[in-house]
Amino acid sequence: WQTENGVLLPSLQSALPFLDLHGTPRLEFHQSVFDELREKLLERVSAIALEGKVEERYKKLEDLLEKSFSLVKMPSIQPVVMCVMKHLPKVPEKKLKLVMADKDLYKACAVEVKRQIWQDNQALFGDEVSPLLKQYILEKENILFSNDISVLHNFFSPSPKTRRQGEVVQKLTQMIGKNVKLYDMVLQFLRTLFLRTRNVHYCTLRAELLMSLHDLEISEICTVDPCHKFTWCLDACIREKFVDNKRARELQGFLDGVKKGQEQVLGDLSMILCDPFAINTLALSTIRHLQDLVGQDTLPRESPDLLLLLRMLSLGQGAWDMIDSQVFKEPKMEAELITKFLPMLMSFVVDDHTFNVDQKLPSEEKGPIPYPSTIPEAFTKFLQENRIACEIGLYYILHITKQRNKNAFLRLLPALVETFSDLAFSDIFLHLLTGNLTLLGDEFALEEFCTSLFDGFFLTACSR
Repeated sequence: WQTENGVLLPSLQSALPFLDLHGTPRLEFHQSVFDELREKLLERVSAIALEGKVEERYKKLEDLLEKSFSLVKMPSIQPVVMCVMKHLPKVPEKKLKLVMADKDLYKACAVEVKRQIWQDNQALFGDEVSPLLKQYILEKENILFSNDISVLHNFFSPSPKTRRQGEVVQKLTQMIGKNVKLYDMVLQFLRTLFLRTRNVHYCTLRAELLMSLHDLEISEICTVDPCHKFTWCLDACIREKFVDNKRARELQGFLDGVKKGQEQVLGDLSMILCDPFAINTLALSTIRHLQDLVGQDTLPRESPDLLLLLRMLSLGQGAWDMIDSQVFKEPKMEAELITKFLPMLMSFVVDDHTFNVDQKLPSEEKGPIPYPSTIPEAFTKFLQENRIACEIGLYYILHITKQRNKNAFLRLLPALVETFSDLAFSDIFLHLLTGNLTLLGDEFALEEFCTSLFDGFFLTACSR
């Protein structure tokens, strides 16, 4: 039996007793030969998948799969069967069903085979993706709620490229591969979850996923996603934390280029603009523009760049409503935002300049001029009723805190108690505000400052 079934090499018969003298069992020898052969076979399978004419290329592999599939449950042969399936662009339906029905086989499958199973089985794909999405949201919240925070190190510090290297984005990218159908499924999951939870981190993931596929130059998907070029351009702005004139024109071109009958693209664009990183960039750019306009004696309505920033902010802020109502048109901009609210913010900037100049003038009999302490009623009203005004107002307050402008901060703080859908108590704003307040460390020694900040603002949230 041994002679008939052994490795039939004449030179081997005389060599085998040599192993016996060393006490090496025959099993060990045959096992090592088997492992060697299996390695060679695996290499050969990978090579077959790349050689010959395209139409004939996979014929050998299909035959091999036919012969070997019955042994798929044998641990020693399983890797070969899995390898053959991995290299087949289309595994026969019957085999896929058998794999799907057996948990262990499904687990052992290569991701290339799983993709073929997933694309016709949304529920199964959803089960695989769901824990990843949960993990992603948790990671975001951990950063927002961590106490290791300063002006230089906050939620918005990592660059887009660094964020895309995160575990979840990388795993999802690998699961999707070049499969447009799976990519669409993930986007559908993200839209549904965003609708259900209003959690804006899903919008971040939408953009990160597309840019991760862009980094890998997966043109199969990038060319069919109508948001690709817009996201790519916006990604560059987020990297610089500023929307410059050239990119502003590009972004405007994409928005104006949405054709009749394709308005649904706006739903996706609004989701990409709703990403907190995008809103952060747009809001910071808006504040910078307003300051420049003060220096140029120009009104907001005369600055096309500023109007474009507002247009994108309003599109991002309206993302949830647009996807929920399925009415795909840009939200209407309220004229008062441009004619009343922004000039009011500019007047605050002017108040600061005037106060600083007054301080430097030689004081005659008139005594020191106090810093203006009242806020226009209209400002508080805008923060309560207009979402975009509220967002810009909050970013202006972050800006003055970062400049250690205690006077302006204490003046505007009371306006934060009642804001549009409690934005002033949202995780992201409080995270940034706390980081910026670390710059005002000395002020915390003053009773008046602490009363205004804690009793006047933070503690008002306790009763809700």
